[in-house]
Order: sequence, then structure tokens, then C-alpha cells
Amino acid sequence: MTETLLVTGASGQLGRGVIRHLLDTLKVPPARIIATTRNPENLAELAARGVAIRAANFDDTASLASAFKGADRVLIISTGEIDLLHGKRLKQHQNAVTAAKQAGVSHLLYTSMPNPEPGSPVLFAGDHYGTEQAIKASGIPYTIFRNGWYQENLFMSLPHAIASGQWYTSAADGRIAHGARDDMAAAIAAGLASGATESTTYTLTGPQAYTVAEIAALVTDVTGKPLEVVQLSDEALTEGLKAAGVPEGFAPIITSFDTNTRSGRIAMVTDAVETLSGKKPQSLKNFIEANKAALAG
Repeated sequence: MTETLLVTGASGQLGRGVIRHLLDTLKVPPARIIATTRNPENLAELAARGVAIRAANFDDTASLASAFKGADRVLIISTGEIDLLHGKRLKQHQNAVTAAKQAGVSHLLYTSMPNPEPGSPVLFAGDHYGTEQAIKASGIPYTIFRNGWYQENLFMSLPHAIASGQWYTSAADGRIAHGARDDMAAAIAAGLASGATESTTYTLTGPQAYTVAEIAALVTDVTGKPLEVVQLSDEALTEGLKAAGVPEGFAPIITSFDTNTRSGRIAMVTDAVETLSGKKPQSLKNFIEANKAALAG
């Protein structure tokens, strides 16, 4: 296969992981890889390996069309612009889809989230659903990766919970199959390099789904530190997050993850990571063991 593969958001953690797997796991020649970012100077080490580095601004369709020129398969990694008031992220993604069409891209790949359809409690789900619709409307064959929650997301809540001995949640008995970011990066890299031409949607998850109480029990088992799960209402959780210093606009977003978990919309377990990458995904227990010191302070 001689197609040129392009990765947006290449200086982010997922983007770097995808490119590392293209180069090191899949042995894609660097001359066939284009990495785009707002800040090309951040990717000097990839440039040194022979990867083409291009500046791309998601707020500027012309900049994106120029960055995408000559790329056959383009991976759009969703941007970090979570803006519930003005829909900035969806507009950025729509710009990227338009640019891909203008640049004559033959296959479009995108990192979405599980079950983003209308009715999702996750407050930014519409960004992903709207992007999926824009990709389908473009007529470009596509691969959509609906990435489940990362094991690394637990760094946002667990260190504080372990330190205090209490984990506040409104997720009730809902389950999540957290997956390792690097496992998802490996799966996405494999999909990008596969040459597959049909339109497909994959949901990427970890190997097992757990309730908050079950995760807490795993944490206690590994760290030896007792961790009590305290179930709250969504409203009480949001107020508690704000009182703990979470910004006013972000607290409801975090609570919406728990609402989503409680409603069973993130409980799925798939074998897509292993199917794509050929590698068994890391278990949650292995993640907690590997990060014991960072989680438990």
C-alpha cells in the first residue's frame, strides 16, 4: 500500500500515540505520514524521523484544505474546544470535513464517542453526532472510531478520592469498560493504515465493564487504601464539584458523564481494539497496578 496517511492533532496524546504505532508497530515508512498541528515546532522529533509536519488551523477551512493536500486517508482527531454555548468544536470539525472534500481525500477517519445520538446525557455529545452526520453527508467513505472512556480519565477523580477516602459519584450501578488510550491509538493506527475502503463504525472499549463500586474495590485491593463510594444526585454532585474548585461551566459536563453511565449508555464491551490491532487490551487492574504510585500519591 502506498497511500499517504494524515493525522490531525498530532501533538496531542492520542495523535502522538497513533503516529508512534504507525511508525514503530506497523512500520509505515515516515515519508507516507503527514502530521498536522497548530504548533509545528512541537513535533520536531517526528520531523527528525522523516514525517512531514504541516500547520493546520481548524478555524480556517482554507488552511485545512492546504494541509490535507495530497493525503489519501485523513484521521480527524476531535479537537479539545469544548464550547457548549457557541458550538465551536462542531464548526471546527465541519471545516475539516469540508476541507477533506476539497482536497480530494479518499477515506476519512474520525474519533467520536459511544452513543452520541440525540438523547445522550453527555453535554458535548452533539459535537460528535453532528460531525458523524457531516462525514456521512460528504460522500467520502469513512471509518468512525467511537472511543470509550480512557483508563487515564481516572486520574481526574481517583487521586483526590483515594486521598480523602471517599469517591463521590452519581453513576449508581452503571458500568464503564475503560480502555487504555494507547490500546485505542494502536487500533486507530491499524484502521488508518489498513487500506480498507468500506464505511464502518467501531466502538472501542476496554475488556471488562465495572461499576464505580467495583473500581473502588480494585483500587483498594491494589493500593491497600480504603475507598468509600458515596452516591449523590446529579445536582449535589455538580455543586460538590464546584465547591471543590471545578470551574462553573465544566462541573455540569463532568456530572453528565455520571448521568450517562447511570443510564447504561457506556456499558458496552467490544472486541474492536483486538480485532483492529491484533493485541489484547490492557485490563483496568493492570492499569491501576502500573499507576499505583501516581493514583495513591
